[in-house]
Amino acid sequence: MSDKKIIAVFGATGAQGGGLARAILNNPQGEFTVRAITRNPDSDKARELARLGAELAAADIDNPQSLGRALAGAYGAFCVTNFWEHFSPERELQQARNMAEAAKAAGLQHVIWSTLEDTRHWVPLSDNRMPTLQGHYKVPHFDAKGEANRYFSDLGVPTTFMLTAFYWENFIYFGMGVQRNNEGKLVLSLPLDDKKMACIASEDIGRCAHGIFNKGAAAIGQTIGITGGLLTGTDMAQSFSKALGQEVVYQPVPPEVYRGLGFPGADDLGNMFQFYQEFEEHFVETRREEVARELNPALQNFDQWLAQNAQRLPALNQVAEHV
Repeated sequence: MSDKKIIAVFGATGAQGGGLARAILNNPQGEFTVRAITRNPDSDKARELARLGAELAAADIDNPQSLGRALAGAYGAFCVTNFWEHFSPERELQQARNMAEAAKAAGLQHVIWSTLEDTRHWVPLSDNRMPTLQGHYKVPHFDAKGEANRYFSDLGVPTTFMLTAFYWENFIYFGMGVQRNNEGKLVLSLPLDDKKMACIASEDIGRCAHGIFNKGAAAIGQTIGITGGLLTGTDMAQSFSKALGQEVVYQPVPPEVYRGLGFPGADDLGNMFQFYQEFEEHFVETRREEVARELNPALQNFDQWLAQNAQRLPALNQVAEHV
């Protein structure tokens, strides 16, 4: 193991970082080994990574003093933040800055920053087509990541900027999935109109990151967008229908209706869907399935993901009650 290059994985017990850690650990002939950075090395997920062969390192991206030890001797790092833990773009910006500065100080040779667009480059704060949120943002969970790119660039950290996409897991955890309406029909309601959205399985994000590390220096300085499919609401409804064995109808809703649903982050997500809808061409240009598949030959499409995960969908119980 001593001759392997250490990849320090932030968020190793989360969706993206966990996917990367497992991809590396499942490839024992590869050139990398995993240092799983976590706030809680005693958690079940951390212990499972250790069982698979990961080194565990206790650190917190809110605590810059803890990061130097976590990165010492590492070749590279996967850097990611989770807006949904705290809903604070400012905190996310500071976390990214902490990781960038720690990566620079540690002399890392390759960093992947998991990022998204700063939507304010397309929809300035003065543009009222969508509301400004938290005083400074249009899509807060996008904007802070995009703004944070500069921390890595300005410090000269050898970075690949990986543009991610909408997780299909959101249909499980975020209440975005199929619902049964008052007429008893299964519907998928999203503010996408008839536009395509870039989507992906969260596990595949980590696998694509593994592919980027395998590319080495050739990937440094690049912005690489990934997707498991560019899908319309109708496309997704058809896949849901096949997976659930009942017809699912796509029902587009206006973004302003979605913003008003009242759950935490509804306004942010309503703006996100509107951004996807109004700038479809940008996502078609920047997220390419063939790029993701080159990095990750096991890339799943939506039907394949549903075949493995349909039983986890909240809608499954609704279907069972009516069959």
